[in-house]
Amino acid sequence: MPYYVLLTKLTEQGRKTVKSKPERVREVNKEGTEMGAKLIAQYATLGPYDFVSIVEAESNEVMIKVSVELGARGTLEMMTLPALEIDKFIGNVWAPRR
Repeated sequence: MPYYVLLTKLTEQGRKTVKSKPERVREVNKEGTEMGAKLIAQYATLGPYDFVSIVEAESNEVMIKVSVELGARGTLEMMTLPALEIDKFIGNVWAPRR
C-alpha cells in the first residue's frame, strides 16, 4: 500500500483543543484509521509544522477523503506528500529499461 507523509499545522482553535484535551490527538488518529489511513508513526515537531505523521492508505482517493474530512473541522491544516519506499524508488525509477 502507498505511504504518505502528513505535515500538520494546528489552527488557533486546534491549539486550544490540544491544550485543554491533549488526548484529542489520538482520537483524531483513530478517526483517520476508520477512514482507511493506517498510522505508521507520528511526531510532534518544532518549526512551521506541529506534527509529522507517516500513514499508509490504499489510494490517493482515501487520503483526499481524510484530508478534507479532518481539514473541514477548522482545527488543522494539512499538507499531504505521497512517499515511495527507497527500495521501490531504486528498483522502479532507476532500474534499467528493457
